[in-house]
Amino acid sequence: MTWTLARLRPGDRFPPPEQALPNDAPYPGLLAVGGRVDAKTLQAAYAQGVFPWFGADEPPLWWTPDPRMVLVPAELKVRRSLRQSARRHLREARLALRTDSDFRAVMQACAAPRRDTEQTWIVPAIVDAYCTLHTQGLAHSFELWRDDELVAGLYCVSLGGMVFGESMFTRVDDGSKLLLMALCGFCLRHGIGPIDCQQQTAHLANMGARPWPRDAFMRALEQSSQAQGPASWRYDWSQFQRDCAPWL
Repeated sequence: MTWTLARLRPGDRFPPPEQALPNDAPYPGLLAVGGRVDAKTLQAAYAQGVFPWFGADEPPLWWTPDPRMVLVPAELKVRRSLRQSARRHLREARLALRTDSDFRAVMQACAAPRRDTEQTWIVPAIVDAYCTLHTQGLAHSFELWRDDELVAGLYCVSLGGMVFGESMFTRVDDGSKLLLMALCGFCLRHGIGPIDCQQQTAHLANMGARPWPRDAFMRALEQSSQAQGPASWRYDWSQFQRDCAPWL
């Protein structure tokens, strides 16, 4: 069977999501290749349910998988071990929860090689484009700091009433899971969500995310585009304890 893949030039519009490669294709969910990776293109992509994912030696690749992994904030699963870990971190006086204090540092830490691979999709062009989105108020980071050291981080994109989770890292036990709790608590506080998790993984499923058919995700995206996003993304331990109390 032969599949046709859209090839984009800088400034081209994305094709409709239903034109993405089907699940029996070699790269299911791949919609287009090429184009420009900048803040304007990223904003257009997310508004259409499309996200970038490619390696350092590849052209820009744009994806819209079916199904789509989605986390409804109220459906977050916090297991006993994570509750215990969260309480322990809350008692640590040197550990602070912050938002947007060093967005670029969070992205750079997320881009660092992992134990299981030397590859990263968070290439310099991606870092620069998302940092521009951050200056425009469309991308945000949740951070754990121990004194002056960034020890865990998560960054996301926010358009209207939907949040698009991107990547996270941690250098402390359960740090990234704790930040996902914080993001869910923040979303519940402001009545926003769901959180787009993009790809299906066992880790996300264990945290409560589940696959949605693409058409259901696109309906939620269209509905959320009419909503007003939070006026402030400030978040700290006091708000975390109040919003996340049911999970603690």
